[in-house]
Amino acid sequence: MAVHVEITGELAVVTIDNPPVNAASQAVRAGLMTAIAQTEADSTVQAVILRAEGATFTAGADVSEFDKPPLDPHLPDVILALEATTKPWIAALHGSILGGGLEIALGCHYRIADAKSKLGLPEVTLGLIPGAGGTVRLPRLIDPNAALTMISGGKPVAAQKALSLGLIDAVATGDLTEDAIAFARTAISQPRPAPLSQRPAVAVSDPDAWNTAKDSLRKKARGAAAPKAAVDAVQRALDLPTDQALKAERQAFMTLKSSRECAALRRIFFAERSAAKLPMLKGEGPAPLNAIGVIGGGTMGAGIAAACLLRGLAVTMIERDEIARAAGHDRVAGVLKNSLDRGLMDQAKHDATLALFKSSTDYADLSLADLVIEAVFEDMEVKHGVLAALDGVLHEDAIIASNTSYLDINVMAAQTAHPSRVIGLHFFSPAYIMKLVEVIVTDHASPTALATGFALAKRLGKIAVPAGVCDGFIGNRIMAAYRRAGEIMVEDGAWPWDIDAAMRGFGFPMGLFEMQDLAGLDISWAMRKRQAATRDPAERYVDLGDKLCEAGRLGKKTGAGWYDYEDGRAVNSDWVKTLILDASKRKGIARKKFSQDQLMDTILTTMQTEATALLAEGIAQRPEDIDVVMINGYSFPRWRGGPMFMADDPSAR
Repeated sequence: MAVHVEITGELAVVTIDNPPVNAASQAVRAGLMTAIAQTEADSTVQAVILRAEGATFTAGADVSEFDKPPLDPHLPDVILALEATTKPWIAALHGSILGGGLEIALGCHYRIADAKSKLGLPEVTLGLIPGAGGTVRLPRLIDPNAALTMISGGKPVAAQKALSLGLIDAVATGDLTEDAIAFARTAISQPRPAPLSQRPAVAVSDPDAWNTAKDSLRKKARGAAAPKAAVDAVQRALDLPTDQALKAERQAFMTLKSSRECAALRRIFFAERSAAKLPMLKGEGPAPLNAIGVIGGGTMGAGIAAACLLRGLAVTMIERDEIARAAGHDRVAGVLKNSLDRGLMDQAKHDATLALFKSSTDYADLSLADLVIEAVFEDMEVKHGVLAALDGVLHEDAIIASNTSYLDINVMAAQTAHPSRVIGLHFFSPAYIMKLVEVIVTDHASPTALATGFALAKRLGKIAVPAGVCDGFIGNRIMAAYRRAGEIMVEDGAWPWDIDAAMRGFGFPMGLFEMQDLAGLDISWAMRKRQAATRDPAERYVDLGDKLCEAGRLGKKTGAGWYDYEDGRAVNSDWVKTLILDASKRKGIARKKFSQDQLMDTILTTMQTEATALLAEGIAQRPEDIDVVMINGYSFPRWRGGPMFMADDPSAR
């Protein structure tokens, strides 16, 4: 049974048992209605504890039911039935109490949570708002500003934060069920609190700050409907009587549920969780991951080292000389110090994490490493030297991974004594923040080596996507294609800032040329110089980026790139405008105007064309993998589902 009841004396314990995450499926909803009726009818029962088996309390709705006809009883009716009980219900919460799970808890009269639990209403991440009273009950329990943040942002809060907000009544100090039983015995003798639906909304203390917060959240949505709907729903909860607010919430929920945005977000939700499940690795276990080596202490190497340290892995970082070693060590220590300063770890945790870190100039210090990641300069000879040095010191089961962005890892692997242990792990910068890792499947990589790469990504809390070997793999190859398309449009008549504005209007946080300036123009310049010898002479080549670099305009770090920078702020550049006009004139191009739609349509079509080629070549396994890469590595607006999702419906542009 999905829900069962145990009555001992004056207390009833109602247990949800619907593995793996106790989703609020039809069986759970029906079971709760039966439990409510049973405990209400039993005169010996004075209070009820609602708990769950397994790793978590109800972690939300059953997403598999979304595309099916709704089945009675509906969750809003279950929660109203909970509120209408004549006996107090105490929700004993553990694990991830999310979405419908938290809405069920809000229908109870009291809430006690395990110290490690997380509580939230993350429906916006699936293109929805809470649909079972969450937007109405939460601002009747806690400060509306906090409720607005939780509902429109979707980020869960920890138990102690929930206690300080008033979201829960207590944090368990011992066994959760035993503490809930003790709490229930006390509650029996106390006046029962009014159900949340019968309470007035908590008053907004600062109307100006409230309106500013709403405006800010609407702006941050960048075209996504769900965050804006969440803001509207919370405002209705403050303005309308409960019954009207609940009805309006449900209507908004059902509208969003049938939207393309919701379908896109559900698809990417599942795609991110399935990307790493390669058939060839079924049943294959990874090698141990106790000690990690990182070669190179530059921005990327230091970021990778910090990412590993922050997840409790011991790291040894190797640099070429003492000066580089010291600089790399300081970069890693700076990331950890930043985490301390931001309150993400306490001093004891910081000191213990830093103690896991060692920097050296001696490759012999990697003799015990289980996996070594090279993150040195993008030069094949340099990387060959690193791999040769590793061959001489690593134990035979150690895995070698290259973080190259463009170079042929098959060529690298062929230079080693054991090609089967070489893979690619393409991190995105900053590596301790960005969620994406491309796991590069080399020609001779063993299943164990690949499984270990995916295991490391999981340990680091990252989304791993498999990719074959080619210039740029999945993400950088697509990005290079639409960068070329953007630069061609600039020669043909567009301005860089027009293209950036079109991309921001589409939902990107920044445009193509802003992004290049932020990353540094010298990175792509080096790639173009490397490709020059093999470039098709018939291919149209735009040298504007080369001219910028030759002039020392390498992007924001030098104060000038595609834009000029004044006090760190990007300003449209007259120098760049003259450079572009001269290039168009030199090539005999009659410049023309582009609409915002034309600019964005060209970029999107280019993405889709290159992605289709990647699929045909076997570099990418699935269209969904490409969308995962573009969303998590290149800030493609998540609510649009990715370029391949959009390719299924051209009208969605």
